[in-house]
Amino acid sequence: MGLEEKLPNGILLASVEKLVNWTRKSSLWPATFGLACCAIEMMTTGAPRYDLARFGMEVFRASPRQADLMIVAGRVTNKMAPVLRQIYDQMPEPRWVLAMGVCASSGGMFNNYAVVQGVDHVVPVDMYLPGCPPRPEMLIDAILKIHQKIMDEPLGAKRAALLAASGHRTVLEPSSVHYGKPGSKKFQGPVDPSHRHQLTAGE
Repeated sequence: MGLEEKLPNGILLASVEKLVNWTRKSSLWPATFGLACCAIEMMTTGAPRYDLARFGMEVFRASPRQADLMIVAGRVTNKMAPVLRQIYDQMPEPRWVLAMGVCASSGGMFNNYAVVQGVDHVVPVDMYLPGCPPRPEMLIDAILKIHQKIMDEPLGAKRAALLAASGHRTVLEPSSVHYGKPGSKKFQGPVDPSHRHQLTAGE
């Protein structure tokens, strides 16, 4: 028994925080920022086969003032680092950064004086995506995890301080669990982590 039962069809109740976060995660516009071979996989993700338009992300913005997700796809050299930071500073708040590939995450095989050993030395990173290069499916999985993070973000400084004081942390489940169907054979386990089980070989 609740207010929902007394409302007519077509009316949805939600908090302002959940509604704002839903609109943010449903319209992430990435900045055009491909640096190396990972950029080819990023472009493939935006092509028809993988179809980023499902998530409202088909438009890679040429202007950082119209973008809210920076996908750093490839290695970052010391010469490029100030440019990367300038583009990040021009992006409006709220903004998120995804380090795509091992080179952007940690410098990769380029352990030398010319390459930044991790883009987190230049900008704060929200999601690290391993691989050399990571496949488009992996990039989509990382984007879905950023969606989970955005949906759990507090709205306002007071709310953020309350959540930080309570020790709240976003639980990032595997996408196969978070978006899976319990009746599907590809389902890796129930959404509730308290009663997970391992699928047997024949299932």
